[in-house]
Amino acid sequence: MQQCPQCGHDLPAGALVCESCHALVHKDELEQISNQAKALESAGQLRQARDKWLTGLPLLPGASRQTVWILDHTRDLDAKADLAQMPHLQPPKSENPWAKRLGPVGPIAILLAKGKGLLAILFKLKFLFSFVAFFGFYWAAFGWKFGIGFATLILIHEMGHFIDIKRRGLAAEMPVFLPGFGAYVKWTAMGVTQEARAEISLAGPLAGSLASLACMALWWQTGDGLWAALARAGAFLNLLNLIPVWVLDGGHAVLALDKVERFVLLSGCLVFWFLINQGVFLIVALGAGYQAFFGNAPAKGSRIATAYYLALLAGLGLMLRALPGQGFGAN
Repeated sequence: MQQCPQCGHDLPAGALVCESCHALVHKDELEQISNQAKALESAGQLRQARDKWLTGLPLLPGASRQTVWILDHTRDLDAKADLAQMPHLQPPKSENPWAKRLGPVGPIAILLAKGKGLLAILFKLKFLFSFVAFFGFYWAAFGWKFGIGFATLILIHEMGHFIDIKRRGLAAEMPVFLPGFGAYVKWTAMGVTQEARAEISLAGPLAGSLASLACMALWWQTGDGLWAALARAGAFLNLLNLIPVWVLDGGHAVLALDKVERFVLLSGCLVFWFLINQGVFLIVALGAGYQAFFGNAPAKGSRIATAYYLALLAGLGLMLRALPGQGFGAN
């Protein structure tokens, strides 16, 4: 038997993840591998960096997000190493007459024609394409003014996650938007503590709350009902996103809370419901109650994550109380 470095829970021999707090058992070794691999990448030693990343796979669960990220990243490193070995991407003139006809863009056209370059460009632009489709969906449903405002609120929410991830020195991709459903940021959580994961999960609702507050201030200044509708829609959806279930931000954040802190969260939701008189708090309370009674809580919780969670709930509830309308939109 060994003990989890995060919460001290007893672990069976060969365990890779703690069943109590879900922390990686070999977190320190993985962080060292990550730092060494990144240093090799910075030095341009792409093949060596790929090999170093692969040494981390035996220390990770086979179906984890970190494993998937390493496999994808090492494939990218291989592709970059292959391109680096191509002599200026300039084929012989006799084999590629279009290179001469197209002038300086000839090598680019030849590369795109092979397919890999085009796919890489499209992959990089998936953020822009998905955002335009996301905006178009809500434009068709609510008009272009509300559509672009609402899409921007969701973008700010997702950028809250992205910025918090990047400031910790972690790998992350730009948000991808799913019209009619929401958005997500793909990132690697290798070696990240549950408290840090909770803070990253709550960074999105924090950014979304600030964006809704800005809309609310514009409504107070101008009296334009559009700003009130955007403020209420943003606050309501960010509050719903804090329900501690499944793939929602609240579902990730609650994993850092122990049993006592989950009961504190449940009590806070009930108090907010009574004082602020917003029925959505009952839904959040139901999720918190399920996690408190039936969820697998870590032995050691996080007071910071608990306070962060409760502060967001209170702030969003007060905004809803001050704004006109009910539920998602304003009257």
